[in-house]
Amino acid sequence: MPSHLFADRPAQPPEPGSVDALISQTRRLRGEVDAVRRDTVVDDDDAQGRWQRALCDLAVHHLDDLREHLDQLKEGLPPAPETAGQPQAAPEAGPEAQTRVGSAEWNLLTDEVSWSDELFQIFGRSPESGALPLDELGSTLFSEDQPLLTAWVTACLVDGKPIDGEFRIVRADGRVRTLHMRGEPVLDSDGCTASMWAVLRDVSELRRSQRAVRESRDSLQRQREIAQTERRLAVELQEAVLPPWRGSLRFPYGRAGTLDVAAHYLPSATSALIGGDWYDALELPDGCSMLTVGDLTGHGVTATSGMAMMLGALRGMAMAGIEPGPLMGWLNQLLETSVQPALGSAVCCRYDPARRVLSWAQAGHPAPLLFRRGSGRSLLPPEGVLLGATSGASYGQAEERLEVGDLLVLHTDGLTPRSIEFSRADGTERLLALAPRFSAARSAQECVRIVIEEFGESEREDDACMLVARVGG
Repeated sequence: MPSHLFADRPAQPPEPGSVDALISQTRRLRGEVDAVRRDTVVDDDDAQGRWQRALCDLAVHHLDDLREHLDQLKEGLPPAPETAGQPQAAPEAGPEAQTRVGSAEWNLLTDEVSWSDELFQIFGRSPESGALPLDELGSTLFSEDQPLLTAWVTACLVDGKPIDGEFRIVRADGRVRTLHMRGEPVLDSDGCTASMWAVLRDVSELRRSQRAVRESRDSLQRQREIAQTERRLAVELQEAVLPPWRGSLRFPYGRAGTLDVAAHYLPSATSALIGGDWYDALELPDGCSMLTVGDLTGHGVTATSGMAMMLGALRGMAMAGIEPGPLMGWLNQLLETSVQPALGSAVCCRYDPARRVLSWAQAGHPAPLLFRRGSGRSLLPPEGVLLGATSGASYGQAEERLEVGDLLVLHTDGLTPRSIEFSRADGTERLLALAPRFSAARSAQECVRIVIEEFGESEREDDACMLVARVGG
């Protein structure tokens, strides 16, 4: 955009064909970006989607501006020789076409003011009402922007400084627009300012799109920071609540032998949030042992805090000697009265080493797997619905007599994820197929490693816990 100061050194005009090619490329690219924008589905809670949509809007506005500039450039070109005298095709005006750029010149010697038709449209004025002189131009601005324009015009006319800034105007129809103004003084032969020339561009939609990009980006960043903080809190809470022991845990029972226990937590492969899965093994005052795994719905601090509440209650009731069946009933009542409503599944086992009897109950949970002499099976589950699903639900209790060398595997749902290709039964069959390898294992910890090798690389959508207990002689 050459100024009046450099009119003696005009730039070479571009070739018409090159401008047409640029216009075609711009229109094609604008259509492709607009298609992406239409396909972007944005939910109220989707900060990333809002940010992507705002970026598409901003790109569309930039391309609309570029197309308008190229159309104006094309209109200013002389007609090609072979088309001289023929009617020129008017530029295509899409449904969102809008005048964005106008020009003006204020003559200080004659007080003459000339505005382009586009500038009248930008200000919402009719050409019959006349162009505004410099001393009246400020009356259309926001009051807080008027000193800026006064300072810019003064510096331009007195000191010869170019104008490059933005201000807001209120049109006659009450609409507020943001304009970007670039202007320069035009000097006479004596070097004095004779007039001021300016180009004004309506950047309202562009600034709105840029503001939307900033706000959606900031919102997305805040959500990410909140998610990171929540994950850190959830991890810290989980580590504080789950058993502190790592590796194998051995419960010695004197003449009754030992119980070798090992457990492991497997995080989700697709989610950064921590779920409400738990595992625990506890030696009870009467010489028995408690084994449990469970899972609460949800993720994050809410799920881990609920898990902490459930596991704390479970430990307390087990230490008080409450049997697994009634214990599940109390857990169900606790979850019903919780401030944070949720559903949970769990299995709770009580092992009596003197009789080698396992008493257990479940609440909508996969049954324990029993491995004996190279083969495995699922224990027949007693009655039990999900925790928090039904008020006053009763939970049955089953017993299983164990032998020396028996291996129990308790796990949460996420260990064997269900999909279109695989059901829960398929996952259970994969676990039962590990029976020969379990028989050759020397410890419960080695059995845990076998399960991790089989399921650890699975693309599970949820986290999981597993607990292995081997009856020793």
